[in-house]
Amino acid sequence: MFNDIGPLELVTLVVLAVLVFGPDKLPKMIQDVTRTIRKIRDFSESAKADIRDELGPEFKDFEFEDLNPKTFIRKQLDNDELGLKEIRNGFDLKKEMAEVTDAVHGRDSDHSSSSSGGASGGSVDMTKKREKLDPDERPPYDADAT
Repeated sequence: MFNDIGPLELVTLVVLAVLVFGPDKLPKMIQDVTRTIRKIRDFSESAKADIRDELGPEFKDFEFEDLNPKTFIRKQLDNDELGLKEIRNGFDLKKEMAEVTDAVHGRDSDHSSSSSGGASGGSVDMTKKREKLDPDERPPYDADAT
C-alpha cells in the first residue's frame, strides 16, 4: 500500500503525527485507523464474495485483478490457446513496413531488401528523384533516408 514511502518520509510522518495528535492520543488514533482499514477490507472481500456467488458456477475462477487490461492481456498471452505467440513470431514488422514503403514509392521490393541495410540506398534514390523534379517542387518524403 505504501511501497513508495521511504524511511525519511516515514519518520517525518511519525513526527508530524506526534506533534498534531500528541503522544497520549496517538495510540488511540492508530487503533482507530487500523480498525477502519480492517472494516474496509472485510467489506470489500464480502462484496467480492457476493459478486462471485451471483455470477454462478461458470465464473468460479473469476478474479477481479483480471479486469485490469494489462493483467488480462498478460494472462491471455501466457495462456496462448489462440496461437498468439506463433502469429507474433511469424510477423516481421520491419519487413512489412519496408514492403509497404516500396509499394507506395513504386520501387521493386527486391531492390529495397538489398538496400534496407544501409541508409545510403534510400538517399541515392532520393537524389535521382530530385534531378527529375522542377526547381519549385518539393521532393517527396522518404522514410528510409531519415
